[in-house]
Amino acid sequence: MRNPNWPNTAPTAFDRYEAIKPRLPLSPQFSAHAQTGANLVDTLDAYDAYVLDAYGVLVVGDQPIPGAATRIAQLRKAGKSVCVLTNGSSYPRARALQKYHALGFDFAAHEVVSSRDVAAEHMAAIAPEARWAGIALAEDDFSDIEAHIEDLLADDQLWDTADAFAFLSSDRWNDALQDRLCAALDRRPRPLLIANPDLVAPNPDGLSIEPGWFAHDVWDRTGQAPIFHGKPYGSAFDAVATRMDVSRAAMVGDTLHTDIVGGAAAGLGTVLVTGLGLFAGHDVQGFIDASGIVPDWVVPTT
Repeated sequence: MRNPNWPNTAPTAFDRYEAIKPRLPLSPQFSAHAQTGANLVDTLDAYDAYVLDAYGVLVVGDQPIPGAATRIAQLRKAGKSVCVLTNGSSYPRARALQKYHALGFDFAAHEVVSSRDVAAEHMAAIAPEARWAGIALAEDDFSDIEAHIEDLLADDQLWDTADAFAFLSSDRWNDALQDRLCAALDRRPRPLLIANPDLVAPNPDGLSIEPGWFAHDVWDRTGQAPIFHGKPYGSAFDAVATRMDVSRAAMVGDTLHTDIVGGAAAGLGTVLVTGLGLFAGHDVQGFIDASGIVPDWVVPTT
C-alpha cells in the first residue's frame, strides 16, 4: 500500500525537494530570468551540445514523448552533439539503450551515461573489497557491476553482515523495509550508496517514488549522510565531460532540483522542459520563484 506521506503531486514533491535543498550542490548564481521557447530548436544558437534527461524529456515511463526522436534528429542535423544523462539505475545501461532504440531513438552506446554506471565506478573507492547488499529489482543479477554485490532481499543475514548498501531501485521497497534499513544502520553504520538521487519520477499513472526519497529519509532518521551519484551531483557531469565537449552545452531536464541545479553547478546552460514531466499541468513560474532556481530556458516540450 502506498504511504500517504509519499509525494504524489508536483507541489508535494517540490516541497520535499525544497526541504533537502541544503544538501544539494547549489550553483552560486542562476540566471536572472529564463528565456522561453517552443522547443529545443529555439535554443540552437545558444548551445553546441545537449545533455538530455530521459524521464520527462525523452520518455514518460515506457512511452516516448511525441516528437522527441524527431527533435534529436534535428539537433544532429544542426551539428549538435547529444548525450543522455539518466538517473535511472534499475537496469544496466545496455538495457536502457535497447529501450531507447525500441522507442525510435538512435543513441549510440557512448551517448548514454547512466547513474548506475557512475555509482558502480565509485564502489571500490567507497568500500574496498566490500560485500555489498543491493537494493534492486528481483531480476537484477548485477553482472554489469564489478563489485561483489548480492540481493539484500534474498539473504536475510545481509542486513547485518553486509559491509555497505547500494540502492539501485525502489521497485520492491516499502515502509517496513525502510524501517529495517534505518535500524540496521543505527546498529552498525555503513556506507549507503544511492545510484538514483531523484525523489520522484514522472510516469503515465503519476509519480513513482525513487531511491533519493528513501535516502533523505534515512539521513533524517539516522543522521548518516548517504553517498549520492547521479544528477545533481558532480560525478555524473564529470562522466559526461569525458564523452563530449561541454564548454557550450546545456542540461535539458524536467526537474529544478536535479537537472537544473546539477547542470548549473557543473557550469552548463540549463533548459527546463515543462509539458510532460514533473511540472506537467502546472504553472512552473511559481515553482521557479519559490525556489530561486532559475533555468536559462523554459520550453514546454523537447
